Amino acid sequence: MKTWHEIRSFPLAIRLLLVNQLGVNTGFYLLVPYLALHLSEDLGMSAAVVGIVLGVRNLSQQGLFLIGGTASDRLGARGVIIAGCALRTVGFGLFALGDWLPVLLAASVLSGLAGALFNPAVRAYLALEAAERKAEAFALFNVFATTGALIGPLLGGALLLVDFRVSALTAAGIFALLTVAQAMVLPAREVAPTGRTVVADWREVIGNRGFLAFALAMVGMFTLENQLYLLLPDGARRATGWEGAAGLVFLIGTLTNLWLQLRITTALKKRGSSARWISTGLVLMGLSFLPPMAMSGHDNTPDGLADAALRALPVLAGALLLHLGVMLAQPFVMELVPGFGRAELTGTCFGLFYMVSGIAAAVGNTVVGLAMDTGERTDTPWLPWACCLAFGLSSAAAVARLHRRRVLPSRPPSVPATA
Repeated sequence: MKTWHEIRSFPLAIRLLLVNQLGVNTGFYLLVPYLALHLSEDLGMSAAVVGIVLGVRNLSQQGLFLIGGTASDRLGARGVIIAGCALRTVGFGLFALGDWLPVLLAASVLSGLAGALFNPAVRAYLALEAAERKAEAFALFNVFATTGALIGPLLGGALLLVDFRVSALTAAGIFALLTVAQAMVLPAREVAPTGRTVVADWREVIGNRGFLAFALAMVGMFTLENQLYLLLPDGARRATGWEGAAGLVFLIGTLTNLWLQLRITTALKKRGSSARWISTGLVLMGLSFLPPMAMSGHDNTPDGLADAALRALPVLAGALLLHLGVMLAQPFVMELVPGFGRAELTGTCFGLFYMVSGIAAAVGNTVVGLAMDTGERTDTPWLPWACCLAFGLSSAAAVARLHRRRVLPSRPPSVPATA
């Protein structure tokens, strides 16, 4: 009830962006987790070609976040959001219609470019519209995003029983509906000129060493969040011997998020600085890998349902703690980002933040993947879990150090909704 009341207290534009994020994550996770399977099994492509197609999509998105953020500042976030959703409609539609490599590569580029456009633009619009209520707005944003990340794979798995193309067309249809809804309802806002060239704006934001240090410090948060799709599902499957156990990792996080996210953010905002809760959240995210690490050596087949359930508990406890850590840290991270620059460069700040931290997190995920392979090869199954623990604690220490050196904004400035 409290969450619903808080949603209704925000203006229509923010409510639409929350629903938009639910749809974005539903459509994305409906398709992308099953794309590699479609390329390899349905189309008979080699692992190398599959890696190229997936890598092109990721590179197109991560490498162009700064372009999307700048476009948001100069052209207006509304138009960039609509263009991004429209591009993803076309991209996902091509995945449904094409089985020729150039078509699939075009689909990957368009899908990645779409994310590079609307991801920073949505967050910039949300930050400007929410003004001093940024933390609460991003807490709700996290609730809707997490819910979509649960609905998407479940719906995609069901549609995959029919055909992958049905899944792809459904995902494209979701983005088409989002495009139309935003074109009809999302208010246009006056775009304040930055007063400088694009290159000068980039130099201003990139030249902020404190901001770059903060983005790099967030490598722990992004890397550990991604383990909800890599290490924790793998641990759940190994512990229980049941493929469906991976779904429990998402279910427990979604239910906890719906129940606690807004309560946590509202309570903590009154009890300390953003940096304090970001560091605390990162510590909790790191410590969340201790329970599954303690059980990581038990890979033999469980002896019945009761034994499987008992073995699942450490992994599920870790997933719960990881989600709680994200709930502590993420809204305050999003609250701080605009405070590093002028209001006219909010989109550019978000674009650079996601580009830097995204690339750093990609490196972090590679490290975790190598640790998983090494642990398997050398009979040290605890290694990837320990690696994640180190990521979380290192990032927490980095944020705390930046706070002690007064590098982080103490309180993001209030921004008029018409900015």
